[in-house]
Amino acid sequence: MIELVQFPWSPFCIVQRRILEFAGVRFKVVNIPNGDRSLVWRLTRQRYYQVPIIKDGKSVLFETDDHSQVIAKYLDEKFSLGLFPRGWEGVQSILWRYIENEIEGVGFKLNDIYYEEMVSPSDRLRFIRHKERKFGRGCLARWREQQTELLDELTRNLLPFEEMLVDKTYLLENRPRFVDFDLFGMLGDFLYSGHYKLPRLYTRLRAWYERMGSVKFAVIGP
Repeated sequence: MIELVQFPWSPFCIVQRRILEFAGVRFKVVNIPNGDRSLVWRLTRQRYYQVPIIKDGKSVLFETDDHSQVIAKYLDEKFSLGLFPRGWEGVQSILWRYIENEIEGVGFKLNDIYYEEMVSPSDRLRFIRHKERKFGRGCLARWREQQTELLDELTRNLLPFEEMLVDKTYLLENRPRFVDFDLFGMLGDFLYSGHYKLPRLYTRLRAWYERMGSVKFAVIGP
């Protein structure tokens, strides 16, 4: 059985979890503390410490750079999901870079300011230390102060996706491709705390997000 090693609100973990759900296969979720990556370090033979990783039998899959999509491409090929069709090569690469920079780069800050609701007391020191080493001392308090501005920025950055859905069910066509799952994951992180909703004016995006939460490969077919 495939094992997904993750922590639940990670946008990149949500992407892979939703792909596995979409595929309709049995898989096991292994949640680890945000501040303790020792299991990942051990499974990857000291080559990687981020999440997610996938363990499939003797194979352990992890990303090789910020935009490699190793795990998603492995699952796509293994289950013949059609997430990376040749006709959308290049276009998807451009889109997922935008999604993982302009959407994730704002969304995770808005979610992280509620870290006390997600991170266990025993792990909070390591969580804060991890954030401040990367983003500077007091970053969580700063993001809370900037909450309104960050929400406005995210709303602006989401406009192209509302426009893409004018005459399509999914972002590129009338079936989901990888970028649909990628955007779903970034928004899943933003919405994880329960303190936010998608912009009310983006009615197509809100409907798309609901569809993406339940669509199954077996229903739409290859």
